[in-house]
Amino acid sequence: MRWLDADEERAWRAFRRVVTVVQTGTARDLAAIGLSEADYEVLSTLSERPQRTSTLREQARKMGWSRSRLSRHASRMEARGLLRRDPDADDGRSCLLVLTDEGMAVLEDAAPAHLASVRRHFIDRLAAADLAALERIAARMEERDGDV
Repeated sequence: MRWLDADEERAWRAFRRVVTVVQTGTARDLAAIGLSEADYEVLSTLSERPQRTSTLREQARKMGWSRSRLSRHASRMEARGLLRRDPDADDGRSCLLVLTDEGMAVLEDAAPAHLASVRRHFIDRLAAADLAALERIAARMEERDGDV
C-alpha cells in the first residue's frame, strides 16, 4: 500500500472540504426552492437535449447513478409532473426521460436562484486563475476516467 505523503494528504483533505462546502451550500439553497441537487441535474440536462429527451441509461451514466436508482428518482419527479417516461424504441427494457412543460417552467424559475447560489458558494470565492486551474485539473481527471 502506498500511503499519502503530507502534501498529498493536505491536498486530498482540502479537496474534500471544497466539495463538501460547495455541495452543502448549493443543496441547501436548492432545497429552499423545493428541488434536490438530483432534480436540478435531471431538469437541466434534459433542457439541453434535443426534444428535451434523454435515455435513462445516458442520464444515469452522466450522474454516476445506477439505472435503478435513477428510475426510482424519475418516478418521484414524474409524480410531480416534472418529467414523463416514454418507451425507448431502441431498448425495450428501458425508457426515455422527457422534460415536461411544467418541468421546464420549474427549471426556468429555479435557474436564477441556483446560479446565484453557485456564484455565492463557488465562483465568487475564487480568482480567475483558480477557476482556470480547476478547469485544467478537471480535464486531467477526465483524461484518465472517461466516465466523468
